[in-house]
Amino acid sequence: MESRFRELPSVNDVLDDERVSRLVQEFSHEAVLGLIRAEIDRARDGIRNGDSPLRLDVLADAVERRAAVLWGSMPTPVINATGVILHTNLGRAPLSDDAMEAMRAANEGYGDLEFDLATGRRGSRQGRVAQLLCQLTGAEGALVVNNNASAVLLGLAAVASGKEVIVSRGEAVEIGGGFRIPDVLRQSGATLVEVGTTNKTYARDYEAAITENTGAILSVHASNFRVMGFTHMPSLAELVELGARSGVPVLHDLGSGCLLDTAQFGLAHEPMPQESIGDGASLAFFSGDKLLGGPQAGIIVGKSELINVVSEHPLARAVRIDKGSLAALNATLLHYLKDEAASKIPIWEMISRSPEFLAQRAESWRLAIDGPTSVVPGKSTVGGGSLPGETLPTSLLSIDATEMSGGASALAANLRRSTPPIIGRIDAERVLLDPRTVPQDLDDVMVRGIFHAL
Repeated sequence: MESRFRELPSVNDVLDDERVSRLVQEFSHEAVLGLIRAEIDRARDGIRNGDSPLRLDVLADAVERRAAVLWGSMPTPVINATGVILHTNLGRAPLSDDAMEAMRAANEGYGDLEFDLATGRRGSRQGRVAQLLCQLTGAEGALVVNNNASAVLLGLAAVASGKEVIVSRGEAVEIGGGFRIPDVLRQSGATLVEVGTTNKTYARDYEAAITENTGAILSVHASNFRVMGFTHMPSLAELVELGARSGVPVLHDLGSGCLLDTAQFGLAHEPMPQESIGDGASLAFFSGDKLLGGPQAGIIVGKSELINVVSEHPLARAVRIDKGSLAALNATLLHYLKDEAASKIPIWEMISRSPEFLAQRAESWRLAIDGPTSVVPGKSTVGGGSLPGETLPTSLLSIDATEMSGGASALAANLRRSTPPIIGRIDAERVLLDPRTVPQDLDDVMVRGIFHAL
């Protein structure tokens, strides 16, 4: 065993390799040494398990690859060819050019983030974006935090801590990443009171549960699943009318913040913040990086007295939005105010792409690639916990991997090793690539990546 250990290259041998030497020039000597020692330790463990000693070139390659993983840019830019527009694992909504420029400008130097240029005194980071949100939704007040989970937690803590919050059993849901409404209620200091059943809840169920200790009624939009068939839920307007009679605020968690009517794009109607405000919700909560098409953010709109209560809660400081995201959100909201969201915000541009346009692009990919490819009809999805079950017609480039070594899994892995990586989806022994979620200016990059992967 000891003789096999001695067959391993020394640390100095690996340092002398040309690829590792380049790493030393780019990064610190100590940092590269740490990677080399870690890879040699890993090789020693392999020998103990019966593996052969690694050659110098193999160890150097392992160090180089590890450095690329640990010290490369993060996150790595990828091409999303899955057809899932709001792909949570791939970062959800890509930003518009204006939003990216606003984020860059905000982080490049100093700015009037919390400074009033008119008076020369301290200002609020919320002022301008709150005015935009009020204009777009009709709300009396608005507040922005770092994500929608924080927004809901903050709202409940500020309005209902130490009190009861009434929720339908069908809405006490988990909406991804382990984010469960009952858990959020507990963390906020409120007590959950479930009413109704999983499939049917009526306004009278809420009314029967109201007591002197009721802090709020919470309505949660089922944004990532559907309950179908024998169902009933009271409308938000019904709950607001009940809340008004009982002196109980009604809070509405919309999940995805959709300021455009999705029905005009051939999709089911997604609840909109302006509708919640129109129905009289005391507070409405939604995300910035889903159907709004902006950066990660949690947005609260509603009645001014409650917005003031929420903004003064100590938790508001802990979950406040950073200046870069605030700048990007401001720029995104301006697209809606200018009535240019469908053409300037990437997710809406993707949603509105015509089937004919997508078929032409898929066919252009096929013609440029010498391989077992075809164009087949398919469906794109919105994703991101929005519009569950809803799809948009598309055309897919289908690559038949039946005769390839390793099949579709190996081909998909080859595509992920492209520069930039191409992420598709697998169906049986086919890799499917959807042009809907690929920017048109990346068509040549797509073709080269597919060609090399094949």
